[in-house]
Amino acid sequence: MTRTSPAETPLGDSFHVYDTTLRDGAQREGVSYSITDKLAVARLLDSLGVGFIEGGWPGALPKDTEFFQRAAAEFEPRHSALVAFGSTRRPGARADEDSQVRALLDSQAPVVTLVAKSDRRHIERALRTDVAENCAMVADTVRHLVDRGRRVFLDAEHFFDGYAHDPDTSLRVLEAAMGAGADVAVLCDTNGGRLPTGMAETVTEVIARTGFRVGVHCQDDTACAVANTITAVEAGATHVQCTANGYGERAGNADLFSVVGNLATKLEMPVLPEGGLGELTRVSHALAELANIAPDDHQPYVGNSTFAHKAGLHASAIKVDPELYNHIEPTTVGNDMRILVTEMAGRASLELKGAELGLDLSSSPDAITGSVRQVKELEARGWSFEGADASLELLLRRELAAAEDHETGVDETPDAPFELESYRVSLDHRPDGEVVSEATVKLVVNGERVIVTAEGNGPVNALDAALRQALVPYLPWLDDVELVDYKVRILTDASGTDAVTRVLVESRDREREWTTVGVHGSIVEASWLALCDALAFKALRRDEQRIGGGV
Repeated sequence: MTRTSPAETPLGDSFHVYDTTLRDGAQREGVSYSITDKLAVARLLDSLGVGFIEGGWPGALPKDTEFFQRAAAEFEPRHSALVAFGSTRRPGARADEDSQVRALLDSQAPVVTLVAKSDRRHIERALRTDVAENCAMVADTVRHLVDRGRRVFLDAEHFFDGYAHDPDTSLRVLEAAMGAGADVAVLCDTNGGRLPTGMAETVTEVIARTGFRVGVHCQDDTACAVANTITAVEAGATHVQCTANGYGERAGNADLFSVVGNLATKLEMPVLPEGGLGELTRVSHALAELANIAPDDHQPYVGNSTFAHKAGLHASAIKVDPELYNHIEPTTVGNDMRILVTEMAGRASLELKGAELGLDLSSSPDAITGSVRQVKELEARGWSFEGADASLELLLRRELAAAEDHETGVDETPDAPFELESYRVSLDHRPDGEVVSEATVKLVVNGERVIVTAEGNGPVNALDAALRQALVPYLPWLDDVELVDYKVRILTDASGTDAVTRVLVESRDREREWTTVGVHGSIVEASWLALCDALAFKALRRDEQRIGGGV
């Protein structure tokens, strides 16, 4: 990880889009990212083109420490700089002897964001020290990190509340950081209580009094986080901290996608690299899947219903000119306009996604037509491919193969490397209270019929165990494949009919990780579909490797 500058946008380093989904966003109730999830989130944010990705608090949280260790070897950003978050040295200590400060350096992140108290009441009551020592803690830690080649931002915690109570103390904290070499003084509305008018007044006044480069971090407790962030930019802030879909503690944070959408389309600020703006919807939905949170259909810019029109008055006007009822062209942010409340999949978006996956759909109109039809039909039944690229790639390849088969008469459809005859799963509640699942699978592999029974601690675990026992003698490479994550979401359609289950299965081998999806009224069948796609994807990659001369 050598990159220390933000995304290559026309604005360069003069404006920062800073994402804190992996730290502040992860504090949302119900969100818990695995390390694999965190790496996937980072890759998606980098693909969007944000300038800075805050990865977590190394030294304070073991998971975050391990994330930075893995990121150093596995995450190769094209656009973003990875940021480690942490606190200043302790009162009365030395920065070079503080274990938390050492952990920030050990993270190998090129950028560090330090959080510091900037409200006198918090300094004296929570930190239990005086303003002078607090400022020394800030200055010593910033200088220590800068001297060791780190770029440093300061998060001035509770700044707006503190500035309203005692402005001189809050400014002294900023002066301590900037005087020691920090690049940006980030003013934090930690309790989320500011309104836009007050936000503009304070940001304008701080810049006038100090001349510092200022950023903002806004919580959404008054539902004003996005408005406050945009207002701060109009007042002179050049660094905005956001989270994907507004995830965060309590009411959440400023939503990255709304902030970027407003900056780019309303203030005409090119804050993402070329092509990044059109990825907003895709990345928003993919990040929602990784958080295991249903995407907000009514979320500005990226929601499925954001450009949906149902009223007859709207529809008649849109026939004349779509701009009459859309504040922007929906495709600008990768979204679609809809007249009816149905799932939509555009030809262009699938063609671009196919290219990203190494598939040329542009030369096969039949394949694009079939893919669009399949995606529409499946999404209407609860499928979602935003967080399951492996299943989407298999769908696109099947449509390409079907189009080629029609011309050549040769079946090259990529499917699971076996045929299912049947499977059965049972649950045994024993007298001692132990609950054991048993699964039996009947398969045809390489022309041979195989029957295997296995136990597991749940129906899916038992099914996976039986499938592996049946296939390993024929497919020894299956030993390299392991299931690393399993997510379940219960879906109920708008008409209130029976719920269906969506299962996401994340698998990996020695070289890669991939995610597949299955949807069905039965959680076991949904899991089976996702498992079959996982094996089909592995078999496909192995065949490509062998054809290419690999092992």
